[in-house]
Amino acid sequence: MAFTILVVDDSLPMRKVIRKTIMASGFAMADYDEAADGAEALGILREKWIDIVLTDYNMPGMNGLELVNQMKGDELLRSIPVVVITTEGSKVRIDEFREKGVAGYIKKPFTPEEIRAKLYEILGEPHDDEGYESSDDGIDF
Repeated sequence: MAFTILVVDDSLPMRKVIRKTIMASGFAMADYDEAADGAEALGILREKWIDIVLTDYNMPGMNGLELVNQMKGDELLRSIPVVVITTEGSKVRIDEFREKGVAGYIKKPFTPEEIRAKLYEILGEPHDDEGYESSDDGIDF
């Protein structure tokens, strides 16, 4: 099983760095989307299945905290885990995100190992469905 990721950052070079870092980490990524701000991210989230959102905090338009607020207020989006990846490292800001229910926080710069560990901590290790045998024995419909 592989996961779908949405990366939200106003910097195109940073989105590329995050994508390359995820790929280098060996994380099981099925699909990858990106958005330049929270408003664009909400559009994608309403159109596609996304397993996890990685967002920056500081963005023009709709910032990361506003994105989290919008997601938590939406019945369909509130259960999607959000990880904040940012240079913003103040305890006040981190606590503010945690109070909103973000699943994790990664400070820039980061390593592939940090990304992989955080994503699997939140989503769980992928499992291979091959070899799984399904049987209706003993089930009464």
